[in-house]
Amino acid sequence: MIFKNFIAGPFQANNYLLIDETTQKAVLIDCSGEVGDVIETLKEHNASLEKILLTHAHIDHIAGCYDLKEQTGAKIFVNEEDMFLIKNTQKQLQMFGLPPEKEAPVDGFIKDGETIHIGEIKIKAIHTPGHTKGGMCYLVEDKLFSGDTLFLGSVGRTDLPGGDYNELENSISNKIFTLEGDLDIYSGHGPKTTLEYEKKNNPFFGQNPIA
Repeated sequence: MIFKNFIAGPFQANNYLLIDETTQKAVLIDCSGEVGDVIETLKEHNASLEKILLTHAHIDHIAGCYDLKEQTGAKIFVNEEDMFLIKNTQKQLQMFGLPPEKEAPVDGFIKDGETIHIGEIKIKAIHTPGHTKGGMCYLVEDKLFSGDTLFLGSVGRTDLPGGDYNELENSISNKIFTLEGDLDIYSGHGPKTTLEYEKKNNPFFGQNPIA
């Protein structure tokens, strides 16, 4: 599997491209904008982008969806509970003083526990509400793509529409920290971390919490 990280958009969000080397089929986790590098990488590997999987629908993770779908034909998937954010794309942009963007044309919904196949790549979808109602994490082999649910030494904010700290705490404690193995965690912003590190050191949920 070929794995690439692209940092894009005004909020410097991580977008993760996975390419199955056997079939040259690819999937992108989140799409923040500035899609040229993704297109060039797909061409470099003679790969076709099959799906765009969204961890959630805040504007900094969806702003490039329309353009990338137009150029690749990839289908876009999100948890249904975040459709209200998709429908409020313009309000999200206005909130941060950003210019208008076309709404992400969603093709379908991702459900908790669903397995998505991209060539020989298997992706397990895990519903982790808290940062947003429809927050999703994606487990691929020994990698967990956590969106804005869990970061290196931190957690996602819950003060935006759809946020709920109690839900976030439950998602991390009961959906992420119960996963097996010392997974590498790739979040929506910032550097990677590991599951064991966060279990032991995360100031919100580790062995020595700050509150």
